[in-house]
Amino acid sequence: MSNPLLELSSREFNLIDFSELEDRHYLPAFEAATAAHNAEIAAILAEPSVSFENTLVAMERSGQLLSQLANVVFNKTSSDTNEYLQQVEQKLSPRLTAHLDAISLNPELFARLVELEQKRDAGELELDSESDWLLTKYLQDFRHAGAELGESGRARVAEINEELASLSAEFDKRLLADSNDLAIHLDDAKRLDGLTESELQSLQQAASDRGRKGYTIPLLNYSGHPLLSQLTDRELRQEILQRTLSRGARDNANNTSELVRKMLKLRSEKARLFGYADYPSYATSTQTAKSPERIHAVLRQIAPVAKKNAEAEAAQLNQLLQLERPGATLAAWDWDRYTEQLRARDYDVDTAVLKPYFELRRVLEDGVFFAANQLYGLRFSRRDDIVGYHPDNWIYQVDFEDGENCGLYIFDPYARPSKSGGAWMNNLVDQSRLLNKKPVVVNNMNIPKPASGEPALMTFDEVNTLFHEFGHTLHGLLSDVTYPRFSGTNVERDFVEFPSQVNEMWMLWPEVLANYAIHFETGEKLDPTWIEKILATESFNQGFETTHYLQAAILDLALHETDGDITDLAQFEAAAISDYGLDFAPVPTRYRPNYFAHIFAGGYSAGYYGYIWSEVLDAESVDWFKQNGGLTRENGRRFAEALLSRGGSSDSMGLVREFLGREPEITPLLIRRGLA
Repeated sequence: MSNPLLELSSREFNLIDFSELEDRHYLPAFEAATAAHNAEIAAILAEPSVSFENTLVAMERSGQLLSQLANVVFNKTSSDTNEYLQQVEQKLSPRLTAHLDAISLNPELFARLVELEQKRDAGELELDSESDWLLTKYLQDFRHAGAELGESGRARVAEINEELASLSAEFDKRLLADSNDLAIHLDDAKRLDGLTESELQSLQQAASDRGRKGYTIPLLNYSGHPLLSQLTDRELRQEILQRTLSRGARDNANNTSELVRKMLKLRSEKARLFGYADYPSYATSTQTAKSPERIHAVLRQIAPVAKKNAEAEAAQLNQLLQLERPGATLAAWDWDRYTEQLRARDYDVDTAVLKPYFELRRVLEDGVFFAANQLYGLRFSRRDDIVGYHPDNWIYQVDFEDGENCGLYIFDPYARPSKSGGAWMNNLVDQSRLLNKKPVVVNNMNIPKPASGEPALMTFDEVNTLFHEFGHTLHGLLSDVTYPRFSGTNVERDFVEFPSQVNEMWMLWPEVLANYAIHFETGEKLDPTWIEKILATESFNQGFETTHYLQAAILDLALHETDGDITDLAQFEAAAISDYGLDFAPVPTRYRPNYFAHIFAGGYSAGYYGYIWSEVLDAESVDWFKQNGGLTRENGRRFAEALLSRGGSSDSMGLVREFLGREPEITPLLIRRGLA
């Protein structure tokens, strides 16, 4: 069989033929793709004159074969890896980094960009707004990469980037292995009291997927687990959380501590090469935040109120704990269980009761897709004739209401031992008018796979996560830009979460909920009074949630403000959180250093703050939708035209100000979280 990655796909949606793809194809394809890209760059440099077309447009046209390969291989290594693919990733990641650095650190190429900058400043270039912004961003990219450093500085930056890529791939590999090793296996269901029959079946399926009989509880990527809210066995709850917290920190081959220290040292050194005091100062200089000082100023406004609320919540939970275990001390593994009891007592909301109303395919097709249709006119049709990268892929063609094709959507819902934890979106094909390409967007989740013939029922949080990740998908699908550099989610890291957080609002919108929340057995619709009950709990448990998140955000910044010379990562974590006044034993940090994949294997280094930074904009936008009629086609049209379709083709904060008609404020966020 031929290697489908050796030439650009001309198939429908420019999607490669996954039925022909084999693991052995990646490395030969990389050699061919980098050689082709080098030839394209050489042709640009051979042009005697410098123009926008023969330099920037040519650069945007270059590297298509390499982009195709990278999109495919890194999607595969995160969603369905194996030992051979992990070796491929460890070889490809540093080599790809070195290849891209050779371009962005090329002094001749940078000189052409500077000449274009000078021509623009002299009024000699006539550029439309997107083209003008392309030149601005390329100059920023090259300067941030190190193009203005001396020869030795450029060489060292390239070495650092290559080593970081290799360390990141190794971190990902060790974390997946340790998470799989720490999964809890039970021979029988004696300790699983509190779980529903469908949940028990999914744990049996997880055991079967691992070649075992009995029940397996896989660990998730964050410091927690959905089962903690239901299990009555306190010792089992404790074991689940303690195993989660120990990932990557045990004394074995999967310990990530030294990888963390090395990455921190390298990032610190890189920042100093650019004249910055620390890595967060370097990293945020090209983000919307602009500096860590601005970030700390915002987070320190929120932190004390969040901690105070968490302590008040804990006092209420402790009362419930005493009813079951007099004299016991509230612990982190108790929080979810008694939170659900408190929610049921004070608000008459039991989220476990909702699960039969959240059948996976119905939530996706009649909930997520329905909202996208009402807002943006998108129509989704199943394409069972297209082969995905895994048998569990659900594939949909996406069209606009006038029949014009929008793109392709691939949903990969289920957890498996070969998949990284968490949920995410990425593209297999980037939208671009220049390249005449429609987007192909993937959503990955880690929902427990049900036993054969059984429905996949989602938790309340999993439904929310699906709406969130589909917000990223909309950013990719509705992209309408000329240049691939600006396609979809190619925006600042601290802006990228904004559209996804806005999309969460539709989960509980009455018209949407009524369309998908239907009991999988009886066909009964969820009682509308549930909406009022759930909305009444919007600020419920937000002391915990905000503290839980902020601990991780400030830990990320604190780690990267050091030079990596940290003897004990756990002690450092405790001190950093205490310095912010956020130390509170019943609330564990959302991510501990040894398994903080967002910042050590996921591109969020010194950027985890971006979730709450974006939520300021999200809260403002949600208020705008509510004030202007909610789920209407006109509102969707305006939001898509003003923000989703623009990708990175304009200043992100400028787009927000234009949409809102003013500067965004933090007050709506504080009110939403009960922190005002």
